[in-house]
Amino acid sequence: MSDSKTILLVEDERQMREAVATALECEGFAVCEAGSASQAAVEAAARRPDVVILDLGLPDRDGIDFIRDYRAWSPIPILVLSARTQEKSKVDALDAGADDYLTKPFGIAELLARVRVLLRRGQAMPAAPEPKIRFGDYEINCVTRVVERAGEALHLTQIEYRLLVFLAANPGRVMTHHHLLTHIWGAQAADNHQYLRVYVGHLRQKIETSPACPRHILTEIGVGYRFEP
Repeated sequence: MSDSKTILLVEDERQMREAVATALECEGFAVCEAGSASQAAVEAAARRPDVVILDLGLPDRDGIDFIRDYRAWSPIPILVLSARTQEKSKVDALDAGADDYLTKPFGIAELLARVRVLLRRGQAMPAAPEPKIRFGDYEINCVTRVVERAGEALHLTQIEYRLLVFLAANPGRVMTHHHLLTHIWGAQAADNHQYLRVYVGHLRQKIETSPACPRHILTEIGVGYRFEP
């Protein structure tokens, strides 16, 4: 099984990355490596790995933010490999979209076993979509995290970008307040509907021709929002 499978290993500590990569390669996996979230996004789009192994303490972005962005366009299994042992860190990572969580230090045999489990789970998943989302005059590049309108870059905050990508990656589906709040801000914000309403308003101001009569981000009263491309 493993000879044709690719693992993306995202770890900024060189010695740890080399040790894990060696163990994976000895099992017959092809390994692509990244030492930062930005490099990982490029590798993920180019190599389309079968499993991502991710450290949370990356130099350019927190790993949980990477999970949220990656999960918006790819269902590929993610195994977190982190020194963070607090329950909250584990819950946040799993809520963001990680499939498994292994704390450091760890045994190589256990790591390989968890990778095999995720590979079996991944076999039933649909193919990941292209890491670009297009609607109307807009194009979202999920690798560079740039949104363009008619070829010109549109300035969005990190939260606005994440909200737009999550909605646009699920066209026609009603996304509940709870689902959106949990995915964008985490479980601690799951009941803060007003917070979500404010950010949806800001996003509509930037992408809708008529924010008062939106074409793309539609309100499902009392339930959530639906994106129409």
